[in-house]
Amino acid sequence: MSKPRQDIRPNTAEYETLPLVKPTGFREYDARWILEKEINLLGIQALGLGLATYVHEIGLGSEGRSPRIAVGHDFRSYSLSVKQALILGLLEGGMEVVDIGLALSPMAYYAQFALDCPCVAMVTASHNENGWTGVKMGAQAPLTFGPDEMTRLKEIVLNGEGVARPGGRVERVEGFRETYIKDVASKVKLTRPLKVVAACGNGTAGAFAPEALRLMGAEVIEMDTDLDWTFPKYNPNPEDHAMLVQMAAKVKETGADLALGFDGDGDRCGVVDDTGEEIFADKIGLMLARDLSAIHPNATFVVDVKSTGLYKTDAVLAANGAETVYWKTGHSYIKRKTAELGALAGFEKSGHFFLSGDLGHGYDDGLVAAGAVLAMLDRNPGKSLSELKSALPDAWTSLTMSPHCDDELKYDVLAKIVKEYEDLAAAGGSILGRKIVEAITVNGVRVHLEDGSWVLVRASSNKPELVVVVESMRSADDMRDLFRKEIKPRLAAHPEIGAFNQEI
Repeated sequence: MSKPRQDIRPNTAEYETLPLVKPTGFREYDARWILEKEINLLGIQALGLGLATYVHEIGLGSEGRSPRIAVGHDFRSYSLSVKQALILGLLEGGMEVVDIGLALSPMAYYAQFALDCPCVAMVTASHNENGWTGVKMGAQAPLTFGPDEMTRLKEIVLNGEGVARPGGRVERVEGFRETYIKDVASKVKLTRPLKVVAACGNGTAGAFAPEALRLMGAEVIEMDTDLDWTFPKYNPNPEDHAMLVQMAAKVKETGADLALGFDGDGDRCGVVDDTGEEIFADKIGLMLARDLSAIHPNATFVVDVKSTGLYKTDAVLAANGAETVYWKTGHSYIKRKTAELGALAGFEKSGHFFLSGDLGHGYDDGLVAAGAVLAMLDRNPGKSLSELKSALPDAWTSLTMSPHCDDELKYDVLAKIVKEYEDLAAAGGSILGRKIVEAITVNGVRVHLEDGSWVLVRASSNKPELVVVVESMRSADDMRDLFRKEIKPRLAAHPEIGAFNQEI
């Protein structure tokens, strides 16, 4: 195949004969492009050939047998065509393709275990707006590609290093949806009646979530579960205000015990309690950690650096011998660290939950996470979700703030800020009268204070921005002070950083 280019325009002969691939589509842990503007179907085919080449390069191909890869697609008008183009490239590269059809991302990950497929390629743009497409990839279950793998794949594709090999074949697996749903549902058997809103935003999860939740024993109230690739109301994203407002309204209208919302490819879960209040994913994770650590003493949990500091200070977790490790934000990072440490679970504030052992296979699955929330309620008869939330210690957390900083500058600027905080911590320094007890630098810098409060500065992985979060264990006013008296003046000393357009 010809070396991909990035200057090809649609509605030209070149567009129909040469691959278009914009380099910007290769992200830290997946690939995403605007279809037709940034990648064409020949570019997708080149991606498939590049992926097959990488798989052989890392030694998964063996004498006499081609490496197997599970491939699925989400419910968008063009995803099937994208998947077919990807499969052509995989076949050209000598891979044995196992096509599982319409799928959620976690269903594709499950196929790695159930169908003896070391590799996976899931065609999805997740919750992105229509027009976007992408591929989530992995070659070692339950992990997905991170920066190292994506960097090498990018080199292979953009440099035209794809190698055609014999041995490619395709096998279509019928009925795998039912197999996956049964596996998810088998982990939970409710003994108390629970009325659950299943909110799917007309995304792919609508074909999976209601049935899975009913098999767990829940009474399900369906909300926007009809698949509609136009997304007529809002994008299926349980972090977005528009979807959360509708989930809350449905809970109040029906008297449901909770609402569970799923994103476009079903690997994330958002939660609204019985009062119609959203519970952020890091707090849901803390509630699950409390519940699970009572059953599994001395368990290890992994959370991303944007998550609440209550994991470090919570008396229930301490009494159960639980240990919490803060790690880099990003589903690929948390998934990998959870596996590396043999942790019981990993929680990311964006709503990715990674449950291991008897709880799950270690990858992010919105339905498995939903089941874990229902099982927690089942183990606490007579208590509502809002009551379990109220039992958590108080913490006041800011919204995520994102001051502008050019992509070319942000990492150098961040390195200076990290060093400032490292030096301050090493000197026994304090912030607003509280001694610094730890500066975690796995992803920017997260500075923990002696009362459990913290401040975070990191670089956005996909935008020309820094990411700032603060949390106080004292009060909302103290949380604002941590921002106004500590973070804001410190960042203002670096002229490369734009002014904050948010106040808290």
